[in-house]
Parts: sequence; structure tokens; C-alpha cells
Amino acid sequence: MLMNIVSSLKVGIVGTGYAAQKRAEAIKADRRTELVAVTGNTPEQIADFCQTFNIQRVDSWVRLVDMTELDLIFVCTINRDCGAIALAAIGAGKHVVVEYPLALEAKLAAQIIELATAKEKLLHVEHMEIIGGLHQAIKQYLPHIGRVFYARYATISAQKSDRYSWKYNKDTFGFPLAAALSRIHRLTDLFGRVESVNCRNRYWEEVGSHYFTACMCNARLNFENGIVAEVIYGKGDVFHHSDRTLEIYGEEGTILFEGEKGKLIKNKIATEIPVTSRRGLFAKDTAMVLDYLFDGQPLYIQPQASLYALEIANAAQKSSFQNKIVNL
Repeated sequence: MLMNIVSSLKVGIVGTGYAAQKRAEAIKADRRTELVAVTGNTPEQIADFCQTFNIQRVDSWVRLVDMTELDLIFVCTINRDCGAIALAAIGAGKHVVVEYPLALEAKLAAQIIELATAKEKLLHVEHMEIIGGLHQAIKQYLPHIGRVFYARYATISAQKSDRYSWKYNKDTFGFPLAAALSRIHRLTDLFGRVESVNCRNRYWEEVGSHYFTACMCNARLNFENGIVAEVIYGKGDVFHHSDRTLEIYGEEGTILFEGEKGKLIKNKIATEIPVTSRRGLFAKDTAMVLDYLFDGQPLYIQPQASLYALEIANAAQKSSFQNKIVNL
């Protein structure tokens, strides 16, 4: 805890996108923090960010993590770079908050967690879906459907790809289920440990290019308790209809979510499942981080849980590459 050491924490942000802006708003609104500096990948966006929040511009993340005045760094940048930045920041003696994934490879993520423990620094990997209304509603209603035996979780976005966006580059975005790690993590939080993974992944791309116009990833997770779950993630211009569906089948009923709207189905009768709004989750997560640092209040998640989900994502990647089932 830092309450008896400092009156406020000096904060830096790596990234200038949506998540970084929400973090900046939350940091500015909390008297326990002072937002000092930001860096990013696009000079124009860095300049706009600095003007909006009246903070210092730093020309690289390497320089930002080495700023002696900073206590806490939020990493809100492209997936490929998160691990290296988090490792360097903790090595420089900073507390670190990372928007998932912590890294694209579980080996690097484990090294970061080990270093944070050795340095006695906070490492928080954000998984706000776990504290969001939808997930909490599922956990509340799960006992109503009896013994679960099957789940299907689909996220398909029909969208025109940006050829030069990092989100459509295999190197910067990463394997789809590592990049979209919250899908796996939601299921492991609900159902426990996974025994084996069988995955297929496809990109629509130009030959020789690291960019793609669409991807489709489908993984079958066989849990140790006998539950079978399918995780489907797709995006790009080959899709003409979006789908955001989560279905959980139990022996006594079914939970079905289409977007944020959920229902419990039992005996052919559907009952609405109320869900609180997603608004304010970045502020909530940020406040919980500060409550931990100042008052020692426990966080809702430990980085090891995110690491485990990443290990499954890496197993899915291996399965898709080898075209066979991978046992964990």
C-alpha cells in the first residue's frame, strides 16, 4: 500500500486510442492520481491527446517507462507490444496496468508476472468483462439451469477491414483468440480448467502480406469437468451479418445472450435476465486499482487467471497450425 508514502500517484499512459482516453478521463477525475505523460504510435494522435488532457508528450515508450517521476503506467497499445512494455516498466520499478492481452505468448506473460512478484509491484491485467453486468448476470443465473454440458460463444463482426490498421495485421494483432482473450477468459472463469483444445483458423489475405481483410477462428474447448464449449471469433469484409451470441446449455434450462440482452429458458418459458450497463467500466477498473494501491482492497482478478487463458489461446494456435487436438 502507498497511502503512507505518497499523497498522489504520478501516471503515464502508453497509447492514444479509446482505452487510453477512458483511462485518462478516469485518472484526471481521481484526486489520488496525476496524469503526467503519454506516448503512442502516431504523432498526430499523441499531439491531440496531450492537448485534450494537458499533459507532457514523450516520443517513445522506452523513454516514458524510464521517467523517474512516474509511479504507475497504463499500457493501452497494440497487442504485439504490450508484453515488452510491461516487462520494461516493471523492471524500471513502476506499477503496471495492461489492457489484455498481457502478451501474445504465455512464456513472456509468465516472465512478467514473475518479475512483478520479485519487484513487489502491482501487475493488473484488465478483464473488465469479468466485472461487467453481463458476466455477473450469467454467474447469478447459472445455478438455475442445472448441470452445464455445452456452451457456444460467437463474436462475428461484419465490417470493412482497414488494410493498414494494426487490428488487421497478423503480427501486431496476434492470433485471434489471444487478441480476443476475454472470450476464453469468460469461459474459464465460469467453467474451470481445460483438458484439450481443437482449433481451426483462417485468414483472407494477399499472398506475402502480413495484413488480412478477414479472419475466422473456431476453437472447441473440452473442460476437465466434461463441459464442451465452442469459441467463435471472426471479423472482416467476408461477413455480411454480425453475430454476438452466448449460449449456455444445462440439464434444467438454457441461458441465451444476444448482444447485451439475455434470457433464461426453462420448460419452454423465456424469462428476461436484467443486465446493468457497460458504461463506466474503465472508471470502475481504474478506481479498483487505486483502492488496491492505497488501501489494500483486493482486486477482482489476479494476473495468473489471464495467463491461464493465454495458455489456452496459445494451445489453440498450436492446434490450428498442426491441424490436431492439443492436450493441456
